[in-house]
Amino acid sequence: MPLAFSASQALQLSVPHQAHLLPDYLNDEERVIGALLDPEQLENLGNSHYRYTVTRLQVFQLQIQPVVELVARRSAERIELEAIDCQLEGLGIVDDFQLTLESWLEASAEGLHGEACLAVSVSQPSLLRLIPVKVLEATGRSLLAGILLGMKTRVQQQLLDDFNAWCLAPAAR
Repeated sequence: MPLAFSASQALQLSVPHQAHLLPDYLNDEERVIGALLDPEQLENLGNSHYRYTVTRLQVFQLQIQPVVELVARRSAERIELEAIDCQLEGLGIVDDFQLTLESWLEASAEGLHGEACLAVSVSQPSLLRLIPVKVLEATGRSLLAGILLGMKTRVQQQLLDDFNAWCLAPAAR
């Protein structure tokens, strides 16, 4: 029986200055993705595709490191980011690991709003067979919620700082 867990995080971010420029900023895909994710762990594969190496995670006695392939989609006043593939390093051979990520940010007159939904389905690693499934799933939900909270914090700090810098450098637009 595979383990399955998910988490979601909503965002409402007031942007008091120059919110009218947010749609143009969100259209600068590579810059926005670099502000959303750690640029040191991000590789631009071209054509709105990216590879992101997630920071190593400790789950009980296991260390894992997801490597996620992402695709970005843009429309007027909105950018979406979706995981289209994921490799999991650290658990040995896991044939049925699946990760889904669907997230979006949208500009409004007040600022940014968005949502991220993250879900994982994986077989129970043999090293963790003695731990009850409910404990593993609760730990998984907590881990995913922590990842999404980190993403939200990054949006609230790094993305907003980058937007302000972008506004101050009109020649870079």
